[in-house]
Amino acid sequence: MELKHLKAFATLAEELHFGRAAARLHIVQPAMSAQIRALEEFVGAQLFERNRHRVELTEEGMLFLPEALATLRQAGRALEVLQQAAAGDVGILRLAFVSSTLSHLLPQLVRTLEQRHPHIELELKDMPSQAQARALLDNALDFGLVRLPLNAPGVHTRMLFEESLVVALPQEHPLCAKRRIKPQDLAGCPVLVLARKFAPGLYDQMLAGFHRRKVTLTIAREMGEFTTQLALVAAGLGIGILPSGAASALPAGVVTLPLALPMSGAGIGVAWLGLENPRKRALMRALDELYPAIE
Repeated sequence: MELKHLKAFATLAEELHFGRAAARLHIVQPAMSAQIRALEEFVGAQLFERNRHRVELTEEGMLFLPEALATLRQAGRALEVLQQAAAGDVGILRLAFVSSTLSHLLPQLVRTLEQRHPHIELELKDMPSQAQARALLDNALDFGLVRLPLNAPGVHTRMLFEESLVVALPQEHPLCAKRRIKPQDLAGCPVLVLARKFAPGLYDQMLAGFHRRKVTLTIAREMGEFTTQLALVAAGLGIGILPSGAASALPAGVVTLPLALPMSGAGIGVAWLGLENPRKRALMRALDELYPAIE
């Protein structure tokens, strides 16, 4: 029994006319008759009463019709699932992210994928960049939204957008009178920074920038999260240096000012190992459209 036999049976059951049923299926009437005969021989029962004037379902045909229709619907669903999978529309993608992407990048990406590929399920994990690189190499992740620069041999990365550094200050701090903070303005100030183990590329590049300007930072504490860093700034325990994107939600009493310290190649990027299946290519296409490659 083939699907074409079931389709012929269901169409004839609806039309009760061989000529009209054959026309709907774009076949000639003898082929239609042959398919019905083949189906009847296979199931071992007569499905239609027919003569020169009428065609009617037999009792066996009436019992068989709902099952045939259910089989055709399931076959159509199977084809739909297969086509969706081939287009990258079905399956799970494991995506990790750094917390500073929560305000803009991650919601935008999730919304875009939901609109274009509603059957892709995202498994989301908040994870530092270095841990993301290890998880990618261990095949525990498909993609990472990471802080660049990232030193992870074997992991591909692409910059999505660059970020400058800002200084977070209690609103009563004397430096708030400035429009822009220079590196030398921070000499001797207790500074809160993200710990090197969470973003070594950013940490090293920042210290190298201060070193070139012959300024030694007084690092009061290295933090694990930008939110904790900002909370301590609000408590008056120091001033913070952080990427601009990580300062999108400030505690009460905290302000930020731009830091005049260029950070070439620092920002948020995507990290991956391969694009071997349609789901991965679908996510990368979404990122390419949202954040065209930086020339």
